[in-house]
Amino acid sequence: MSAPDAEPGSSVEAPHYVGHRSRLRDRLLTGDADALPDYELLELVLFGANARGDVKPLAKKLLARFGSFAGVLTADPTQLAAVEGVGPVAIATLKTIQAAARRLAREQARTAPVLAGWQAVLDYCRIAMAHEPIEQVRLLFLDRKNHLIGDEVVQRGTIDHTPLYPRDVVKRALEVGATALILVHNHPTGDPTPSKADIDMTRTLARAAEGVGISLHDHLVIGRHGHSSFKALGLL
Repeated sequence: MSAPDAEPGSSVEAPHYVGHRSRLRDRLLTGDADALPDYELLELVLFGANARGDVKPLAKKLLARFGSFAGVLTADPTQLAAVEGVGPVAIATLKTIQAAARRLAREQARTAPVLAGWQAVLDYCRIAMAHEPIEQVRLLFLDRKNHLIGDEVVQRGTIDHTPLYPRDVVKRALEVGATALILVHNHPTGDPTPSKADIDMTRTLARAAEGVGISLHDHLVIGRHGHSSFKALGLL
């Protein structure tokens, strides 16, 4: 007779982690996902990359190395590959989850006028940018009804600087038929406080966009520890 946790058709007693996998899956599927600690949620992700082994030690090692569940998902593939036990399949699995989370958040941000579904916009921007290791500038293009019609990363820079040319931004907005913009960039340092350069550039862009009938609704600065809104701060 096979053990209760054995693989179907097996007469050998199954390792302890087989039953653990079943219990984790049951908790996930019965609506208890929010109660799972990060390492157990990461285990569930890694199951797809390791069909039989015990992935708990690897999940805990990854969390220790990258600091959080989000940190693991957004880590650079070369950094992931440097962790013992992480191979191409595990990296592809983690990057698939990251891409799926980003796409889900983007679709939710598209379902209502942006200004009416502001939290969904913030959630998407945090998922897309909060853990990026270098600065990037993202533009959200809106139509006359403030629906999101485009979302593009238009510039990437260094850890603390990204050049942005207002003329190029306005040109691209006209190409996609946008009547309004939301400018978003990240601070890899984690602190979302706008710099003087951020403020000066934003005001220059707002004037340039206004000259061709395009509104700059807001400039969001995204950090790992929160975000700043130029509109809410009275800077725009």
